[in-house]
Amino acid sequence: MHNAAFRALNLDYVYVPFRVSREDLPRAIEGLRAFNIRGVNVTIPHKVSIIPMLDEIDEFAQKIGSVNVVVNDDGHLTGYNTDAHGFLYSLLDQGIEPEGEKVAVLGAGGAARSICFALSERGASLTILNRTPGNAARFAAEMSEMTGRPIQVLGLNKENMAAAMDNCNILINATSVGMYPNMEATLVDSSSIKSHHTVVDIIYNPLKTRLLNEAEKAGARIVSGVDMLIWQGALAFEMWTGRQAPINIMRRCARQSLKSHEK
Repeated sequence: MHNAAFRALNLDYVYVPFRVSREDLPRAIEGLRAFNIRGVNVTIPHKVSIIPMLDEIDEFAQKIGSVNVVVNDDGHLTGYNTDAHGFLYSLLDQGIEPEGEKVAVLGAGGAARSICFALSERGASLTILNRTPGNAARFAAEMSEMTGRPIQVLGLNKENMAAAMDNCNILINATSVGMYPNMEATLVDSSSIKSHHTVVDIIYNPLKTRLLNEAEKAGARIVSGVDMLIWQGALAFEMWTGRQAPINIMRRCARQSLKSHEK
């Protein structure tokens, strides 16, 4: 989607993937400077460990505690986080306003942290369900202190899941459960999904997870992870290029590529 956007705006950039091991991350960062690479996206497992290797961290990324975008200004590397706003824009783009809504979030990893920060700051009431609630409780306390809003934390089990579904308007799967190749996996009993729910899955491979398929059958509104992928990418594109991202071109290309991959 980035290369399609570069071509559309006639920009002399190319976006390529690099597989970097944990051990090689410091050398990779020096490589950014040495080759004068304009910027990179950062994904798991480097979103936190990269922070001390950069020259500057955006205030918002500092609050969240993870970086997914680096911008190189003549060797000065600044880390940003577009996951949080990318997720929020993916909802707003479809007319879903989380302010004042009761939201249940499954998981407490890096993606969940960004999502919870964006939602709490927006004014949603959050319940986090995680298999190890102690881990979730620590970051929930940090979020509450920063946003001034209480966040409930529960263990991820059938009883708590059922209670959370009865109480929430929006459900968000921020775990990898249901991702290719384990596409039949789900954390949610389909009978608990009702037509008044909005169900969001941040997984984008497959485009429509089992959770989303079952939610759609129940009459619920669904949002795919590809929407978050596109919006966080568009924000990164604008940081690197200083140009407005051609969001429709990026959306079309991303969806076509993912559909092709599914085949």
